[in-house]
Amino acid sequence: MTSTLKKYLLISLGWCFVALAIIGAFLPLLPTTPFLIVALGIFSKSSERFHQMLLNNRWFGPGLRQWEAEKTVTRQTKRRATALIILTFAISIAILHGRIGLQCMLIGIAALLLFFIWRLRETQGVNIRHAENF
Repeated sequence: MTSTLKKYLLISLGWCFVALAIIGAFLPLLPTTPFLIVALGIFSKSSERFHQMLLNNRWFGPGLRQWEAEKTVTRQTKRRATALIILTFAISIAILHGRIGLQCMLIGIAALLLFFIWRLRETQGVNIRHAENF
């Protein structure tokens, strides 16, 4: 495979993960942050321009910069993600009133997401003040 073809395939794959992250911002079953982290990694290998675009984004850039530098997240990020998961899954469970099997499945998925989020390493210091917007 030529390097140019590989580069364009990786850029396309990176944008697919960005699209999944955007969809994940609105759907409770798709986590936004992991998709952005994968896109960031792909862009770091294929397009410095798109890599920097993600790192400099005003909404999720600070958190991605922190992840890239330290492989950590802030406790506030974990709390916000937890609140968002609980809220969106609670709405989904309420919509599925009377469908116990689906409600139990959503509870299980939410529990798994929360488990993985709270296993992420946290920032040790408070030196990354701007990362709290992630």
